[in-house]
Amino acid sequence: MLTPSLEDYLEEIYRLSLSAESIRVTDISNKLKVSLPSVSKALIKLNDKDYINYEPYGNIRLTLKGNAFGKFLVERNQLLQEFLSLICSKCDISVEAEAMEHYLSKATIDAIQGLVRFFKDNPDLYQQFRFYSESRSAEAEDRSP
Repeated sequence: MLTPSLEDYLEEIYRLSLSAESIRVTDISNKLKVSLPSVSKALIKLNDKDYINYEPYGNIRLTLKGNAFGKFLVERNQLLQEFLSLICSKCDISVEAEAMEHYLSKATIDAIQGLVRFFKDNPDLYQQFRFYSESRSAEAEDRSP
């Protein structure tokens, strides 16, 4: 089990691995806007837990375990962003998904995934939901001072 912080590092390493041949500490530091020593400490922990292969001042490579979990983390984030958009949440969707992702159980993630699939498979029902949601929002605005 990884802490939310280590999940963020692994998720970013996975994202970087999709587009870069090599990943360095500075790449992660710049992307996550954290200090180089913080990245190095996290990488040592991820290395010790067999999610990455890392030697100081060297490239960072995902292990099979790290690649699989990194992919899950990215997909979970994408699912939550899709869910928030689907329910017409009026928030910063990427920030909200990031806040949610570490604290939801697998059962809740699975339920959200089921709802997203249901609405995709039933666009007519999704349109009914949107109409309902928009009318409720309009009612709430009418009641506000």
